[in-house]
Amino acid sequence: MPSVTLEEARARLPELIAQLSPAEDLFITKDGRPVARLVRMAARPTGRRRAGTMIGKLRIVKEDEEHLGDFKEYVP
Repeated sequence: MPSVTLEEARARLPELIAQLSPAEDLFITKDGRPVARLVRMAARPTGRRRAGTMIGKLRIVKEDEEHLGDFKEYVP
């Protein structure tokens, strides 16, 4: 569990982010105690989404509106 002090994180934040691998966490400490965790975000896929890529992935077993009663309090 790698860690840096708060002062070091303030001074070197861009460098620390660049060195962080996607599966690694970096703990920021103050007075020897962890106060924050720096996590590298996973890269978003590039390119446009294509329509129709989910065709056949969803199957409606039964058409009914009975179950919608459970959500009445959430629907205006």
